[in-house]
Amino acid sequence: MKSATKKLTTEIAETLSGKIAAVSAGSKKIKKSIEKAAAKLAKKVAKFEKESEKKKAKEAKNEEKKLKVKDKGKKEGKKEKAAKVAALVAAASSKAAVAAPAKPVAVKATTVKPSVGRTGSRPAKSSAEAEKSVVETPAQ
Repeated sequence: MKSATKKLTTEIAETLSGKIAAVSAGSKKIKKSIEKAAAKLAKKVAKFEKESEKKKAKEAKNEEKKLKVKDKGKKEGKKEKAAKVAALVAAASSKAAVAAPAKPVAVKATTVKPSVGRTGSRPAKSSAEAEKSVVETPAQ
């Protein structure tokens, strides 16, 4: 019995050692394939990060260009406005002066006599104030 048991144990031990060796070899292969996949993934991630940095840099440049264009547009707009104002001022100053009315309005200066018995609610106007109250209207 001892020899049969011994044979059986050696067979079991050999089988187990063979299977363990196969599993360990398989795990080594799996481990290598996992390492390869991880390396590929790391390369892809690095590439993606570089591309995203490039895109961000490009977007920042575009934003700066837009701001510069807007600033230039504002500066040009101010220059154009100043030129327009200057043109309007020049045009206004070059126009002929408004013609005086053909018939001058005669201002009659009357002397106001204070009335003794009259209690007026308004004080009497002097001749200078009477002249000021007359408004000239230009002929159209």
